[in-house]
Amino acid sequence: FLDCPASAAGVLVCLLEYPRSRRKKGSTMERCGQKYLTAVVKLFGPLTRNYYIRAILHAALAVPAGFLLSTILGTVCLGIASGIYLLAAVRGEEWTPIEQKPRERPQVGGTIKQPPSNPPPRPPPDARKKQPEVGG
Repeated sequence: FLDCPASAAGVLVCLLEYPRSRRKKGSTMERCGQKYLTAVVKLFGPLTRNYYIRAILHAALAVPAGFLLSTILGTVCLGIASGIYLLAAVRGEEWTPIEQKPRERPQVGGTIKQPPSNPPPRPPPDARKKQPEVGG
């Protein structure tokens, strides 16, 4: 009987945590199938984007799990996640979706520049002569 709410809470945490957030600097690799869950997370707006709310949610889910010995490890993990989200929220971070940029095709005329004015480097005339093959 107590297993059903715990399973629902686990599914909720997994749905909330699976989509990665876009980094402020650098690039972020999108997880497999993330775009579908990103749409769900974006649908709930500030409830899922705000890290203060995520910290409170993780802490609230950790409290009931702390009463059973078999769920102590999950409680510790949710508590640590709550602390990390609280620290990130204090620093001003927020969950932002990874949006695919449209690929720009390079224009053929735009990529070709002036041809080189100097010829390619060549070895001196002495080195260009064929060397007689040895051993055969």
